[in-house]
Formats: sequence, structure tokens, C-alpha cells
Amino acid sequence: MTDAPVIETERLVLRGHRQADFAAYAEFYASDRAEFVGGPVGPAQAWRFFAGQAGHWVLMGFGWWMIEAEGRPIGMAGLHRPPHYPELEIGWTVFAGGEGHGYAQEAASAALAWGWRHVRPESLVSYIEPGNNRSVRLAERLGASRDDAATKPAGEPDLLVYRHAKPEQAAA
Repeated sequence: MTDAPVIETERLVLRGHRQADFAAYAEFYASDRAEFVGGPVGPAQAWRFFAGQAGHWVLMGFGWWMIEAEGRPIGMAGLHRPPHYPELEIGWTVFAGGEGHGYAQEAASAALAWGWRHVRPESLVSYIEPGNNRSVRLAERLGASRDDAATKPAGEPDLLVYRHAKPEQAAA
């Protein structure tokens, strides 16, 4: 797969990155809101992140979606597994003004369901920076539980690992 499939939820569209999204993306990455996802950074590094997310679909057949609400990009959610990650990760983030509406949960739920159905991984985790309490709460609302015994990404020993139950395990 080279393009991100489009997923529509009740209020959102999850779609591939477009060059027109970069202004909102760069604004997010320049802000303190990006502290838990490698920022804040300038536009050159933000572009590398942006292109890496878009390119993940080409290289891996899965990746991050841009979250769109009311015709504008409001964040990102998706799956990725860079070479230093021991497991497939699902992650999410919303831009300024996007918090408090349930967008991250709605988008992450759709991405999680798509991942289980189409990628069929043995496991799915969320790597969360200590102190990112909103992401911890969202991981827990999505049914994930903390796994302190999990192997962490190389060079990132402080990350918290939240393990998502496979759908058949969650139903049991």
C-alpha cells in the first residue's frame, strides 16, 4: 500500500498527509504542545517528521493519518514501527484547540481497529513519555494496560509502555 486509506468516523476523517497540512503541523511542532513527541522543533525538523510519517505508508504499508474535522487538520493518529521499536506502536496527538472534544479517542479507536484488522500484528503498544498524563488516560480508555516488563525502544529507556489487548482478548 502506498497511500493511506481514508477512514471516516462520526465526526472525523482520517486521511493521508497533504502538503497543505504542513502549516498546521509545523505550528504544532514549534509549540510547547509537542514536548512529548520530540518537540518543540523548527520547520526543517518538523518537515522531516512530516515526510517520515507520510513515507511510512510507502515503506511499511501502514502509518499515521492526518485527523481532519470540519475540513481542517486537527491532529494525527496512526501506527508506526521505526527500526528501533521492538513492537508496533499506535500513537495520537491533537493540535491546539483539538483537546477536550474526544477527537483523539475517536481517531485512535478507528486507527486501532484498522490496525488489528489489516496489519494483524502480534502485539500493539503505545510508548508514552512519563508525565504525558493525557496520553496515559487515553491509552487506558482504549483498554490498554501498563506493561513494565515490555522491551522499550532502543535509546528510550524511560518510556512507559501501554499494551493494547487484541480484540478477541478484550471481548473475553
